Amino acid sequence: MEVKYWLTLVQVPESDQLIEIARFAEEVGFHGISVADHLVMPTQIASRYPYTEDGEIFWPLDAPWPDPWVTLGAMGAVTRTLRLATNIYLAGLRDPFTAAKAAATTAVLSDNRVVCGVAAGWIAEEYALAGIDFASRGRRLDEQLEVMRKLWTGREVEHHGEFFDIEHALLCPAPTEEIPIYVGGASPPALRRAARADGWFGVPMATEQMGPFLQTLRGERESAGLPWEGYEVSISLAEPQTRENTTELEALGVGSLCVIAPWVPSPWGSTPWYDEAADPGALDAKRFAMERFAEAVIHAFG
Repeated sequence: MEVKYWLTLVQVPESDQLIEIARFAEEVGFHGISVADHLVMPTQIASRYPYTEDGEIFWPLDAPWPDPWVTLGAMGAVTRTLRLATNIYLAGLRDPFTAAKAAATTAVLSDNRVVCGVAAGWIAEEYALAGIDFASRGRRLDEQLEVMRKLWTGREVEHHGEFFDIEHALLCPAPTEEIPIYVGGASPPALRRAARADGWFGVPMATEQMGPFLQTLRGERESAGLPWEGYEVSISLAEPQTRENTTELEALGVGSLCVIAPWVPSPWGSTPWYDEAADPGALDAKRFAMERFAEAVIHAFG
């Protein structure tokens, strides 16, 4: 199995460059591009960020977070083969109709190149601003994904659950192919949710850390009666990438690697592909880093 590479845009202050970044990513050989999401950023956050040692976020509070589906739709208009994913979309902060319609419309406009990556999220204050209970967000998201899949069929929907009670609902336009759902996160509830979806967007980790996560995912899929074959595992590698660890990851069953904005230093210590003397805000600096990664890894290891 050959590893596929996604350009992952966790947070890019230069929103006006996003469309050109996508176009150039396709040109140099990336398989896909993904964008992250926050519906609204609280100006006071007591919640602990789960992916840094000190629990602090690494972006300023006034950093822009463009709507992910609007962004991916625009990216799809200037590309032809690039896959378009949310990594991740906080679907639970929206109602199922809004979330399903946004993803479906992007799929229709991009010839079904969409992956819907979701997670429950970690900022309690963001849920409070949206008026949605934080403690039950996992259960709510599970049910919401069930409703979204029903809506994506383009047929009349009926659903009676803990959070949503729906009758005589029809979503159009509907995608002409199933939209894959990948789940992000590394907590036990997130892994259970991911195992029952179509793929996992893993957190940044080293190759040697992968074993227990894959074992958990395999076990959860087996207990749910779901096959491992065809399941997509995608991670962000928090170590320098070499031919050796790429081969090891392939053998473990990792199908995709998410390359986090290679034009800036990574908070997880991965190899710097950027020009240290360049301004990371400049589009040329981003092109340089993408091209350098593509030449050194995508085309060299492919």
